[in-house]
Amino acid sequence: MADRKTALITGASFGIGLELARIFARENYSLVLVARSGDKLRQLASELEKAHGTRSLILAVDLTEPGAAAYVLDQTTRADAVVDVLVNNAGFGQYGLFAESDLEECLRQIQLNITTLTHLTRLYLPGMIERKSGRVLNVASTAGFLPGPLMAVYFATKAYVLHFSEAIANELHGSGVTVTCLCPGATATEFHKRAKATGQRLLKMGSMDARTVAEDGYRALMVGKPVVISGLKNWLVVQSVRFSPRKIVTAIARKTQEQ
Repeated sequence: MADRKTALITGASFGIGLELARIFARENYSLVLVARSGDKLRQLASELEKAHGTRSLILAVDLTEPGAAAYVLDQTTRADAVVDVLVNNAGFGQYGLFAESDLEECLRQIQLNITTLTHLTRLYLPGMIERKSGRVLNVASTAGFLPGPLMAVYFATKAYVLHFSEAIANELHGSGVTVTCLCPGATATEFHKRAKATGQRLLKMGSMDARTVAEDGYRALMVGKPVVISGLKNWLVVQSVRFSPRKIVTAIARKTQEQ
């Protein structure tokens, strides 16, 4: 993988992660594709090799497992893959009242959306700083800007990703390394199916195409923009949240989450 730069993408088997893999392949990167489904990753790797001559290292691993991040680093080290771009895209949500939710699912969400993301960033960042070159793309959500009744844990994890990304982007200023946080709104992926939230009012208001969101994220990453909100409508929603009373914001969020 020495002849091209390398991008490591988590959650690469579908949705925004899949589209980001296609974009990085188009832009002449080698790839490290990480997701649970080895079959889907092999299929994607084959597609990208045919289309762009892209070489991919496939890591079929469950990132909700505590040792997963260390395993990923070990595998890239063994393969002599220098990770120039880290894309923390993997994440999931769970719909319903928090007090009635599956506790294990809640903890897995926190493990994946927060802990694994933090762990991978901490493992790959020192090498980037040493080389004075590197980029990190953390995929959060417009959910990170407000509380989310009926998806309380998910919204809270995305607030962490947003604030964590902005803070380390500031810390890395002048280092040659950039951190970008991509905040999509509702996007047409398998996310809502997994969360058992396909009937939400939010989706009836329209959702964005995963490819469009991925292109927005890639462009922002390449210019080192700290935060990008994909879509004008989503940007306007986030701006309105900043100036509205918190109680009203929470009530509106509840309405859009209801099925």
